[in-house]
Amino acid sequence: MTKIAILGATGYTALELIKILLRHPDVEIVAVTSRQEGQPPVAMIHPSLTGRLDLCLEDLSPAEVAARAECVFSCLPHGASAQRIIHLLDTDTRVVDFSADYRLDDPEVFATWYNQKHADPDRLGKVVYGLPELFRDRIVDAPLVANPGCYPTGAILPLAPLLKEGMIQPQGIIVDAKSGVSGAGRTLKLTTHYPECNESVSAYALGRHRHTPEIDQILGTAAAAPVEVIFSPHLVPMDRGILTTTYSQPTADVSEEKVLQTLRDFYAEEPFVRVVDHLPGTKDSVGTNFCDITARVIRGRVLTVSCLDNLIKGASGAAVQNFNLMYGYSETTAL
Repeated sequence: MTKIAILGATGYTALELIKILLRHPDVEIVAVTSRQEGQPPVAMIHPSLTGRLDLCLEDLSPAEVAARAECVFSCLPHGASAQRIIHLLDTDTRVVDFSADYRLDDPEVFATWYNQKHADPDRLGKVVYGLPELFRDRIVDAPLVANPGCYPTGAILPLAPLLKEGMIQPQGIIVDAKSGVSGAGRTLKLTTHYPECNESVSAYALGRHRHTPEIDQILGTAAAAPVEVIFSPHLVPMDRGILTTTYSQPTADVSEEKVLQTLRDFYAEEPFVRVVDHLPGTKDSVGTNFCDITARVIRGRVLTVSCLDNLIKGASGAAVQNFNLMYGYSETTAL
């Protein structure tokens, strides 16, 4: 039985994480933290947990968290997460970090895209990126895992095998993605206010979305060459799900069947990637830890389409998948 603490337990990803961990046979949740005053029961913040988790939200120090838990899931925002994780790692507590704090290798790139200096710059470039389909062997022994962003997962999974096999050019890749509103988090914002986003699809953060360098970096690792994508995120008036369409230039004439077979071969042993012939929709994967992928070759371009649940395979499900690998449980446990 592994004792678990969750930092920043009031958001959507934390709720999804708790629901997954409650059905994990080898986990005990021993602490949930928040800076909310009064230590309210977690079920007061997440009513769906009524009768399922009898814990109160506490504002605990890293030392207090480490005294209770063997593994910590940090659902804190970027900046705040690293400030806590530095101290947790000093106590030999293992951590899965949901924030972007440890996904990028270069502190200057982090500072450019996140408009702040990194609290733990010396550790950047040494932290395992938590995408099991690409880095499973390194995740197993990692003290700290950087859980991927939801948009990057939807882009990396279909593109990485094609870049690794040299089937597509590493430059000029277009990533067009549409996300449900939960991807913006639970904090109130004008753009996600119901009258603003309902019955409207809108692009946002074109050319400046913070997931761009993350996508470039991990795809560059797969390609063994610099990769540069044009990333276009869109907000869709639905609760959850991401649909990602990518457009790339093949390095040579290639058939649609060859592209699909490359994807099938690459993911043949992966429990949570489904390479399908049909064009998938977000409802196919919502509520699951699956990412559904297909491909087409149209007018000399390679197109991929992927769908996933941004709160599960794009966040909490991936985190539990990483946790299972770190602690020697079956990778699919609770998922």
